[in-house]
Amino acid sequence: MDLSNLKPAKGSTKEKKRLGRGQGSGRGGTSTRGHKGAQSRSGAKRKIGFEGGQMPLARLVPKFGFTNPNRVEYTPVNLTTLQKLADKGVSVITPEVLVEKRVTHKKELVKILGRGELTAKLEVKAHAFSAKAQQAIEAAGGTCEKI
Repeated sequence: MDLSNLKPAKGSTKEKKRLGRGQGSGRGGTSTRGHKGAQSRSGAKRKIGFEGGQMPLARLVPKFGFTNPNRVEYTPVNLTTLQKLADKGVSVITPEVLVEKRVTHKKELVKILGRGELTAKLEVKAHAFSAKAQQAIEAAGGTCEKI
């Protein structure tokens, strides 16, 4: 078997009626497109969101607010997560370690937040720290380093 003789499984496809093959075919003339109008023409396409002339939902719904194009989004990691990693024997925590342990994804910015307790002495490298998290890490004898 090769690409030249592949066929769909028997019964998996329907035979389509061929359009525009003369009056005797039963689908000649207008080829099921009807008479005149935008959709009867060749190459006719509807715009995305077109609702047949009715006011489209995208124009109907009021717009408000502001989206900051320069927003920096961080993935939050709490002290409880750091403590769990420390219990598993990790002493240096970096974004690469967090990716390896499936806490975050590649190319995500990491911010350490202060929820939970931390008793282990850790060396933490992250893109940002909350004040409470930084105090907790340093109180446990660890260090915080911004990348």
